[in-house]
This record gives sequence, structure tokens and C-alpha cells, in this order.
Amino acid sequence: MTPAISAAVGLVVSLGLCFSIPIPVEDSSEVTENDLRFAQKYLSALYSSSSNPIGILRKTGANSVTSQLKEMQAFFGLDVTGKLDEETLEIMKQPRCGVPDIGEYNFFPRKLKWPKNNITYRIVNYTPDLPRADVDRAIKKALRVWSDVTPLNFTRLRSGTADIMVSFGKKEHGDYYPFDGPNGLLAHAFPPGDKIGGDTHFDDDEIFTNDYKGYNLFIVAAHEFGHALGLDHSRDPGSLMYPVYSYAETTNFILPDDDVQGIQELYGEIIILCFRPGNKDPNPKHPKTPEKCDPDLEIDAVTELRGEKFIFKDRLVEPIINFTFAYVSILFALTLMDLGHPWVASHL
Repeated sequence: MTPAISAAVGLVVSLGLCFSIPIPVEDSSEVTENDLRFAQKYLSALYSSSSNPIGILRKTGANSVTSQLKEMQAFFGLDVTGKLDEETLEIMKQPRCGVPDIGEYNFFPRKLKWPKNNITYRIVNYTPDLPRADVDRAIKKALRVWSDVTPLNFTRLRSGTADIMVSFGKKEHGDYYPFDGPNGLLAHAFPPGDKIGGDTHFDDDEIFTNDYKGYNLFIVAAHEFGHALGLDHSRDPGSLMYPVYSYAETTNFILPDDDVQGIQELYGEIIILCFRPGNKDPNPKHPKTPEKCDPDLEIDAVTELRGEKFIFKDRLVEPIINFTFAYVSILFALTLMDLGHPWVASHL
């Protein structure tokens, strides 16, 4: 991959840009000047073609701020007004992956993929947040999420150059796409290709964990490895490749159907050989994001937390607003066990 192409999947190229272009604001919104500056940086980094100069990985980004806002609002299913309001700003402030959202499909338009099924990876360094053994397990498990549903096989290298080089770094960390400090953008990965292609970087200013506190390394890594294999962001809020971070129970994690379809479009389904009984998808029933207006929708549980009622369905959490079933992104979608419902959680 040439240096120019490697720029295509950067996260925060333009976070240092000065606030110079006025952003339209909804008349009723209480948006501060700092909010406007933040929104400008967000749109420049994630919805501007100029922030990612080689546009071969996605359709050309919008030029005007209004167009960028509309594209962002459309992606997240918000009211498309082209004006900054509290709801749009709330989405912008959620911790997320920094790969741009403006790919045309659920995978890069040119369907970038590895030309082989045997892919190597190497953990170059470690975060101080977790024991090395925990990092090793999280990375291995995150890769297995994808190999469980495809013919892909991942082999770890202890030295030399691997297809996927995994590293932790802060701010400017060697790829010309500096991280932005705690929270905000958590990690980034480059699509398949030579040199920096496939490499996956984590912001070491974040607190990575192996549970629901901080940012779960397995969840973040599994998402980023989707990019390293060729997937773009999904608009499906129940998808692993949805750009906004949310915690999911990891012990029995099952890759959602949207992600399965995307990765199998690139690499095909897993090959089942009769003489290798272990070579099969261990979770053939992959969860699909329910349609909230489906009259036949069955929910798993309802609970109340801090005065709000929440509906649980599989790994999704939906707040009830004015007793209507409406989707609002939850940063840390706690499991039923976390919320004090061990019996319900164990009987889903």
C-alpha cells in the first residue's frame, strides 16, 4: 500500500484544523462555541473528503458543512436538517472508532480483501491497563469472531512483519493520524494491503479493560479487525461494525447477522469438512437487529434505571421515551446481570 493510500483510513487528520467554517445551528439548540468547534473537527475528520485525500476506499465526501451534517445525520438515522442540534451533538460526543462513516456500502466499495485465507498477526507492544496474557487473549478472541464464520485462519508471529500489526500508542504514533487523547476516538485500522495495510492501532490514552468498565479491549479489537479485513462501518446499530462504541457481554459473544453477511461477502462462508467436525460455525443463529415497529416483536426484559425504563432484546438496550419504543444509542449497554437481574439474564 502506498503512503497516499494508507491515508485513506486515518482517524483524526484534521482535528487540529482551526474553526473557520460556520456550522448551521438549529434555532432552539443551546449550542456553545466550544460545541461548534468540536463539531467542525468531527465533521472534518469523519465526513470530509479533504481529510482523507485518497478517496478510493469510499465515495467522495461532502464538501459543504451543511452537506456533511446531513450525511452524518442520515447515517445515524437522525432528522436530516443540515443543522447542528443537541441530538446530533450527542452522537458526535460518543466514544467511537475513528474510521470515516461515509463508505458507500457495509464494506469498502472496491471490496478490498486479503488475497489469502491464512493471515498473520503480531502484537507489537502492550497497554499497561491489562496483564499481557489478558491482552493476548482479547486479541486472539477478537480475531476468532471473524474466523468462526469464514475460511480465514489467523496465526500469531512473535517477530518480524505480520499482515496485521497490533500496537498501542498515544497522540502522534507514527502513521500521521494522531490520536486525540482520552475518550473520543478509541482506535483505528487500515484496510487490507501492503506495508501499513491491515495494521491496527489503539489509543493508549484510553482505559482498556476486560469487562464493562472503561473500554472493553475485546469489543474494540473485534470491531477494528473488521476494518483490517476490509469491512466498513455499518448503519445497523446492532452490528459490531456500528461506529459508536457500546459494551456487549463478551463471554458468549455471537457476531450479529449484519456483520456475518458483510464478512462472508468478502471471504465466503466457512468450509465444513466432514472429517474435521470442529470446522464449523459454532453459533449458526446470529442475532439480527429487531425492527422496533414490528408488531410481532418479543422483548426479553424491562427494567428501570435512574428514572428511565429500558427494554432489553438480545444484546440491545432501548430506552422507553414517552412510552414509545425509540432507539437511542447507549454507550455502555449493560447486561441484565449488571443491572441486577441475574435470573432473567441466565434465562434469555
